[in-house]
Amino acid sequence: MTVIGFHCSHEQITPAQLLRDVQHAERAGFTAGMSSDHFSPWSVRQGESGFAWAFLGAALATTSLPFGVVNAPGQRYHPAIIAQAIATLAQMFPGRIWAALGSGEASNERVTGEVWPRKEVRDQRLVECVDVIRRLLHGEEVNHDGLVQVNRAKLWTLPDAVPDLVGPAVTPATAGRHATWADGLITVNQAPDVLRSVLDTYRDAGGRGPARLQVHLSWAPDEDTAEAIAHDQWRGNVFPPPVCWDTESVEAFDAIGQDVTVDQVRKSVNVSSDLGRHAAWLAEYVEQGWDELYLHFVGQEQAAFIDAFGEHVLPQLSVTAPELVTA
Repeated sequence: MTVIGFHCSHEQITPAQLLRDVQHAERAGFTAGMSSDHFSPWSVRQGESGFAWAFLGAALATTSLPFGVVNAPGQRYHPAIIAQAIATLAQMFPGRIWAALGSGEASNERVTGEVWPRKEVRDQRLVECVDVIRRLLHGEEVNHDGLVQVNRAKLWTLPDAVPDLVGPAVTPATAGRHATWADGLITVNQAPDVLRSVLDTYRDAGGRGPARLQVHLSWAPDEDTAEAIAHDQWRGNVFPPPVCWDTESVEAFDAIGQDVTVDQVRKSVNVSSDLGRHAAWLAEYVEQGWDELYLHFVGQEQAAFIDAFGEHVLPQLSVTAPELVTA
C-alpha cells in the first residue's frame, strides 16, 4: 500500500489553475498533495511563482487531501513566521499538513539582499531554525541568539498535534545530517543507486518517519511530445549541487540549460509515452522502500496526465491514504 500524491509546482502554473488541478487529482484517485515554495521559477519559460502558503489554505479547504510544503527558513522567512504558518494550518486542518525544511537556494532566498552563506553555514542555520520552529509549535516562548535571532517569540494559536518537520535531502550526506532532527525524509528521483544510498544513510543514522520521494516525470500519448515537454520545462533543473543551490537568476538557469540534451534531461525526469513503463518505475520506488510518492508531471497542462494516471497507473499500485498526525 502506497501513498501517491500530486505535486503542485508553483513555478510553472498559476495558483488558480493549480487549485483546479489538485481538486481534479483528488477525484482521479491521488491521495495526498505537495507544494513547492519558491520566489522565482527555474526558467522564463515556466513563468510563474505563486505564494505557496496562501495556496495551501485554499487547497486544504477545498479538498480532503493532506499536504506537504517544502520551505527554507532562515533568510527569506524568519523561523517564527514559518512556525506560525504551520501552526495555523495545522489548527484549521488537523493532521493534514507537514513541512519539509531545507537550507534553500540562492534563486529564492537572495531576494532579501543578504549575503548568501556558505553551505555549511546554511546547514547550521537550518538546524537552529528547526529547533526554534519545533519549540514554538510546542508552545514555548523562544529566545535565540545565533545565525538567526529570536526575541520572546510565542505562538498563541497552537494545533492539537505538532505536524511533522521533514528533512529534504538530495545527497546521502544531507540525509544523514537530517536524521538527527527530522520526522521524515523527502528527496527527488535520481539514479537508483543514489536513491538507495540517500535512504539507507538516513535510516542508518537513526532517521525516523515516512520516506517520501518526489518523482519528476513527463508523459504524453507519443514519445516525441513527452520528450519535448520535459526538455522545454526541465532542462535547467538537471544540474547537481552546488549549481542548483548557488545560481541566482532565472536568466542564468536558462543560460546554463541552453545546451542540455534530451538524454541529459532523462537522467532527472522519467520520460515515456508508455503508461506501463511509468507504473513500473513507480513500483520500483515502492520496492526500494519509499513510503509516499509525489508525482510531478513537468508539463504545464496537467489534465490529460491526471486522467491517464488516474485510470491506468494508480490502479496498479495499491494506492492508500497517508496516516494523519493526530497526537
